Amino acid sequence: MKVVVVGAGAVGGYFGSRLAEAGVDVTFLVREKRAAQLRECGLTVRSVQGDYRYTPQVVTDAAEVEACDVLVVAVKNYHLSDTLSTLKPLVERGAKVLPLLNGVGHLDLLRAEFGEAAVLGGYCNIIVTLSEQGDAVHTSPTHEFTFGALVPEQEAVCERLLAAGQGANINLNHSQAIYRDMWQKYLFITAFSGVTTASRLSIDGVMAHPPTREVLRRALTEMHTLAGRKGAVMPDDLVEKLMTYMDGFPAGATSSMHQDFRKGLPLEVESLQGVAVRYADEEGIDLPTVRTLYGLLVPHATPAA
Repeated sequence: MKVVVVGAGAVGGYFGSRLAEAGVDVTFLVREKRAAQLRECGLTVRSVQGDYRYTPQVVTDAAEVEACDVLVVAVKNYHLSDTLSTLKPLVERGAKVLPLLNGVGHLDLLRAEFGEAAVLGGYCNIIVTLSEQGDAVHTSPTHEFTFGALVPEQEAVCERLLAAGQGANINLNHSQAIYRDMWQKYLFITAFSGVTTASRLSIDGVMAHPPTREVLRRALTEMHTLAGRKGAVMPDDLVEKLMTYMDGFPAGATSSMHQDFRKGLPLEVESLQGVAVRYADEEGIDLPTVRTLYGLLVPHATPAA
């Protein structure tokens, strides 16, 4: 099993390193500046689950990749369109695309570009950021990498990936209901990122104030309704389970969008809250809380130069 990870940021760097640590043949396809940093300094994971440092295989052009079975795409949603031409040569040679992006809207773009058979479902649950030195800094016990087939003929490559990654220091999961599971993650992250970023609070701060906590609950409830309308029916008690789950987060924990906001980086507002608003309009339903979060966040999506 040969895996190419596109992007060696926090998510790609962490999961690519963990797979490589377990013996999987992993190559990072990155830009020149990041490639030079990785070749000179290596890639370091600093994690509550154990540190790891090594010198990864790095390329800057897809033509340098001899073979690829799975193409893990770990870029931000706002960079995905610019990445398609990079992915195309590998997809044409048989690679399956496994996106680890937030949300579900990117599936529309990838399937339109490469066809349904080429695009797997996938997502991750992790709190990880990239340090100024280029290290992947993982600060919570959770590090889940979930993937699965969106069409039946993809099952074989999913089984191969699961077998190759056995023993990796991550929770590697082959889901038999990946579309539903992606929507569950999307439901959660849209509310979580929206409320933490709009309020400028970590999750414990959100939960400590009943009115702010209620905003979070309403955002989750609206996304629960939208998921059902898009064919991803969720358990009736999911919202309460997610609220309880977030009550257990450590003090200071927050969303990656909020972290990006603090750093003055672009925000994935359009691919999270924006896609939800678009889908709601298509379905003829209203999401007043999510729409309000979208309105509050969209002015900050692209920081001033």
